[in-house]
Amino acid sequence: MHHHEGSTGERRFTLPAIGGNPSSTRQGTSPGSFALRWQSGGSRSFSSPDTPGMPQPSEKTAWNFLPPDWTKVPGSEGTKWLAPKGFVPVTQLEYARLGEITPQMRRVAEREPHLTPEMVRDEVAAGRMVIPANKIHLGYRLDAMCIGRASRTKVNANMGASPIASSSQEEVEKLRWAERWGADTVMDLSTGGDLDATREAILRDATVPIGTVPIYSMIIGRKIEELDAQTVLDALAHQARQGVDYFTIHAGVLREHLPFVKRRLIGIVSRGGSILAKWMLVHQRQNLMYELWDEICELMRRYDVTFSIGDGLRPGGLGDATDEAQLRELATLGELTERAWRHGVQVMVEGPGHVPFDQIEYNMKLERRLCHGAPFYVLGPLVTDVFPGYDHITSCIGATAAAYHGASMLCYVTPKEHLGLPKKEDVKQGCIAYKIAAHAADVALGIPGARDRDDELTKARAALNWEKHFELSFDPDLARAYHDEDLDVDTDFCAMCGHDWCSVRISKEIAEFASGKAEAYAWDRPKVTAELSPEQREVLEKRGVLAPEEIHRLASKTKQQMNARAGVKAACHSDYVDADKAKHLQEGREA
Repeated sequence: MHHHEGSTGERRFTLPAIGGNPSSTRQGTSPGSFALRWQSGGSRSFSSPDTPGMPQPSEKTAWNFLPPDWTKVPGSEGTKWLAPKGFVPVTQLEYARLGEITPQMRRVAEREPHLTPEMVRDEVAAGRMVIPANKIHLGYRLDAMCIGRASRTKVNANMGASPIASSSQEEVEKLRWAERWGADTVMDLSTGGDLDATREAILRDATVPIGTVPIYSMIIGRKIEELDAQTVLDALAHQARQGVDYFTIHAGVLREHLPFVKRRLIGIVSRGGSILAKWMLVHQRQNLMYELWDEICELMRRYDVTFSIGDGLRPGGLGDATDEAQLRELATLGELTERAWRHGVQVMVEGPGHVPFDQIEYNMKLERRLCHGAPFYVLGPLVTDVFPGYDHITSCIGATAAAYHGASMLCYVTPKEHLGLPKKEDVKQGCIAYKIAAHAADVALGIPGARDRDDELTKARAALNWEKHFELSFDPDLARAYHDEDLDVDTDFCAMCGHDWCSVRISKEIAEFASGKAEAYAWDRPKVTAELSPEQREVLEKRGVLAPEEIHRLASKTKQQMNARAGVKAACHSDYVDADKAKHLQEGREA
């Protein structure tokens, strides 16, 4: 515990135990993270402290589920095993089990500065981390990445053509757009158009791992009840050969789970889950994905396709969250995880959905126990159901909590969720909302270096260095456009408070304060901002606050006089203005 004393020496408050520091250089005055201290190689990795009553981590890992013909090295301690003679490793998991570091593990360590290649290998071997990298896709443009709670939180973006909207080219453009806005993986969920061509185009272009839900292509041109084992295996083999990096397969929805769905407010909201439920009811048989699990594992191993075991019974509303159907399926996902590991296949597990905020920690930590630390990949979750059109916000609130309590990857939700197919702007809004969630969780967990960029932006903000402020922001065009909408000069205040009321300026002027005095962010004098970029102009046109002629002025100025207006030739061509003129400009805008 950390104690702080008041000016008279008495104890005034006590801080909880401090974990890691998200600042690699311990900048600022924050004591650090209140999350648990990182256990490198441990079952908790980066973890929140447990609320009383939470499930404890499993004592087992992927090491407990080796193929039956592997043998322990005689006299060795820990995790040294021998594969049978003639065994050739294929998957990242198999290489890791043999103690080998692959080029993909080295690349992951480059992208995760707090991890060494050896740490990456050990996390993969334990099943707590996956590197989704189909051998075929590695031959294209894929840049290897990892998903696991020892690494930074990842974000997935969904896209795909539907029967009534979009095309292959549009989906490739959305892919590039999602990569631009920070998506770490992309799922092609196409259910219409030329599914094969769309998938092929996306895989050829993608630098991020691509996931699919193969059952969608399996039922194109046939009735659900016509689905059979050969169709399943043929479709999986085809997509594996194309280079798909991970498959969502809803093998955990069992016949015995369906009675628990009957009283739900909204039944089964997973497309794959509902398809397989109908198939089971028509045939009065067990889920064929469950029955084919071992054959599916063998097929996926050949190409190192990672499992993303689907949660077909995830809740579709708060009133169905954490119910018997959902949790029984989760227990089955744990069994399927164990079986996949025995085949040497990498595994992550999918999770809900729509979950009240108070139940998120339990859901995350129950998966960690039942699935032995396999990375949890969750959709949201949404924490309220009454904000259609804003579900990127309702869900990124839940996603932040999910990542803090144990989720490794967050599947984005866009403003179009529940309403229609997301368009380009929806993809951007979904990505940004989820980058916020992932980043906030990483800072809270105390992942080394997670706060470094925040601290640099804070120093730029304290110095009132607007150029650096925007350069360090996630969306510089938006931030710059919003700033210039009110005041198109970079000076020692902004239009929110004005000059006289600017607390940041006042703090900078106090000699005893370090605030605003970092040499790297020093600047000389107020400066007229550059003309708007096309992206910044588009932002202001969509907002509709400024008149078209004012936007034209901001977008076409070049060293023009501060108060020059469209159609009036500037009399002065200086980039710089004095502070008094900057204040007068603001006063003129306010009038």
